[in-house]
Amino acid sequence: MFFPILVVDDNLEILSNIRDYLVLKGYNVETTPSGAEALKRLNSRSYSLCVLDIGLPVIDGLSICQTLRKQHNNVPILMLTARDSIDDRVRGLEVGADDYLAKPFALRELTARIDALLRRTYGDNRNLLQVGDLVMNLQTLTVKRAGREIKLNPIGLAILRELMLKSPGIVSRSHLETVVWNGSVPDSDSLRTNIYLLRQSVDKPFDTALIKTHPSLGWSICGNQDHA
Repeated sequence: MFFPILVVDDNLEILSNIRDYLVLKGYNVETTPSGAEALKRLNSRSYSLCVLDIGLPVIDGLSICQTLRKQHNNVPILMLTARDSIDDRVRGLEVGADDYLAKPFALRELTARIDALLRRTYGDNRNLLQVGDLVMNLQTLTVKRAGREIKLNPIGLAILRELMLKSPGIVSRSHLETVVWNGSVPDSDSLRTNIYLLRQSVDKPFDTALIKTHPSLGWSICGNQDHA
């Protein structure tokens, strides 16, 4: 499975067990025991789902979830907690969690809930991103528009994937630079040059442009019907 999952738990043994089991099942997994680090990653990278422990030190899971939702970050969140009271479960759902699993739990159940959340969020074609007549297969990294295959370099693929994941939202320059170059951009014109090249491949051969520039804000990609 291509879609990346972030697992956050300050219990290193639990964190290791979850990571090893999910990797064995074919998931693409990142982990951190720190709430602050989790919030930083969730704000700078795109994840398909976050498994988030409530009882984290310094910044707890409820605060992380609430912060993300206020920032309009809609990454699916599966809450983990040692507390199993109705009030705790309701509170987690109220701040924006999508599902709730009480410790101790079976790893098989965790996997089943993750798979259900991914299915509910992305549908059965979880390896496909589609915006208008543009389709990217995340497993094979192939791109087609109107059935015609489009060849892109790795940077172009990374930029396009991020724009499609966020569509129709605007993606800022700083976010794209963090995703593509981890913040260490070769030079100030690299992003603009690569977006120009991306447009030459994705938009120029077709009647309608999908990629749109938003001055001082960033870029977006929208289906034909979403353009003004």
